[in-house]
Amino acid sequence: MDFNNLPILQMMTKKMSWLTRRTEVISRNVANIDTPGYSARDLKSVSFRELIKRESTSAGFEPRRTRVTHMTGLQGHMPYAVEFAPDQYESTIDGNDVSTEQQLTKLSETQTSYQTTLNLYRKHLDMLRLSLGRPGGR
Repeated sequence: MDFNNLPILQMMTKKMSWLTRRTEVISRNVANIDTPGYSARDLKSVSFRELIKRESTSAGFEPRRTRVTHMTGLQGHMPYAVEFAPDQYESTIDGNDVSTEQQLTKLSETQTSYQTTLNLYRKHLDMLRLSLGRPGGR
């Protein structure tokens, strides 16, 4: 059985790929912190609701809410389009708007999200292995 064809694992893989790309963009921002006229960039985000609709339609099922609070207000990230995202609190005379503090905060959030997604991925694989009678078969 190929676990990579399961929609939940595919979505987690895409999220980790997006987070890896975001780390690259943030690193580029930090590397250009002294470049005159450089504006901070970030990856364009997409709503989690749209991602679920797109992935579930391709997998052949439609999610439905069983409670009013389910699937409301969540934000996910998948597209790789880079957009300008000037830092809000700091700009230098030469037009550079990259703030070290904000970039490091974004980097920390990205790393935390990556680690959480990776842990969920591993737990799903462990659960699938256990259900197939292969506990701890790494």
